[in-house]
Amino acid sequence: MVILIALVVVVILMVIAASKYQFHPFLSLLLAAIVMGFIGGLNETEVISTLMNGFGKTLGSIGIIIAFGTIIGAYLEKSGGAKTLANWALKTIGKNRSVLAMNITGFIVSIPVYCDSGFIILSSLNKAISKNSKIPLTVLGVSLAAGLYATHVFVPPTPGPLAATAALDADLGLVILLGLGVAIPVALSGYFWAKYLEKRIKPINQEQPVVEITKEKLPKTSTSFIPILVPIILIALKSIAGYPTHPFGEATVSEVINFIGNPVIALLIGVFLAFKLKSKFKKETHLSWVTSGLKEAGIIILITGAGGAFGAILQATGIGDVIGESFADMHLGLLLPFIIAAVLKSAQGSSTVSIITTAAIMAPILESFGLDGSLGRALTVLSIGAGAMTVSHINDSFFWVVAQFTEMDTTTALKSQTVSTLIQGLTGIVLVMIIGWLFL
Repeated sequence: MVILIALVVVVILMVIAASKYQFHPFLSLLLAAIVMGFIGGLNETEVISTLMNGFGKTLGSIGIIIAFGTIIGAYLEKSGGAKTLANWALKTIGKNRSVLAMNITGFIVSIPVYCDSGFIILSSLNKAISKNSKIPLTVLGVSLAAGLYATHVFVPPTPGPLAATAALDADLGLVILLGLGVAIPVALSGYFWAKYLEKRIKPINQEQPVVEITKEKLPKTSTSFIPILVPIILIALKSIAGYPTHPFGEATVSEVINFIGNPVIALLIGVFLAFKLKSKFKKETHLSWVTSGLKEAGIIILITGAGGAFGAILQATGIGDVIGESFADMHLGLLLPFIIAAVLKSAQGSSTVSIITTAAIMAPILESFGLDGSLGRALTVLSIGAGAMTVSHINDSFFWVVAQFTEMDTTTALKSQTVSTLIQGLTGIVLVMIIGWLFL
């Protein structure tokens, strides 16, 4: 039990270091891994080799994918493609259903774009709709944030769930399919909360002039959708091709699907499709846009690698057996990763760090909880995602982005945005538990 107590203490210290002293999670994860290695009985040579192998193995499987995903996100952001998707949702659903339209827009945009960036990109549209429709800006903001947040924690190639998929060796296609299925009702739960707020919040008096984004020359809707949808479809087809029934046969067609459906190739295709988003009238070069995406990817990749190193050390210490024996009689199952992720999220603020850290803790103990099958691994990823959105409050950058761009004071933001993330997280874990109960 000493090593289990040590893990709890180390995680608490990581949380304090990140939240109180702004210590970077990349360093805290590596330091935590080293400390746990020595406490777990590894010698200095084993600690270093395990640390480096875990870091390298994780990046070898996921680093390129994260880079490609962030490049696609950069093109959607800089070209105005994200705004095109928002306009499409408004036109399709109708301006009288603007709250739902913003929810759906956020859901789509956040698959390749970080939720913080997505909210900032679409904030001008939110203000324009609020001014023209008299819908409170807070309502539109909460609904948009709910859509963004749902895919941010459940649907790869968003870095968090992608990293958890790699750490838990889950089937990426299955995670995407199940993630979309869970993310839709989770996003809608936030939408219904926003509609509830609409009856109780007065419209905000907007003194600043609102820029109508319709005057801006934006990419075509089809051009904006393609870089997001094509990689997801290709990855999903590869997952289907691997079914025991071999729906695409076992010859050339299946081999082609397995190749182009590999996440690296699928996302690379998505990158080249995203190139079409750049108008010839834009002064920036492709080099500058790709570089922008890679700069954002760098930090994410390093944190993900550190999480992999932490997980490798935990596996080498045999802590999985200890945790499995300690919690086996409690029958927590899929509830355990949710609880761990929710505690980490609420304590230190970052959903991505919460997902990566929880995945590292869960990886060695999946077999003990009967979650080592393909479905069990995928559902564990989604359980972690549900916990990693419960709850967003004052230590979360996304909370402040939503509050500032919807002109909410802190109290209002806590009553609206924070409660929304609580509802979404609980909805998510209930759905995951139901799926596990039915099919595991």
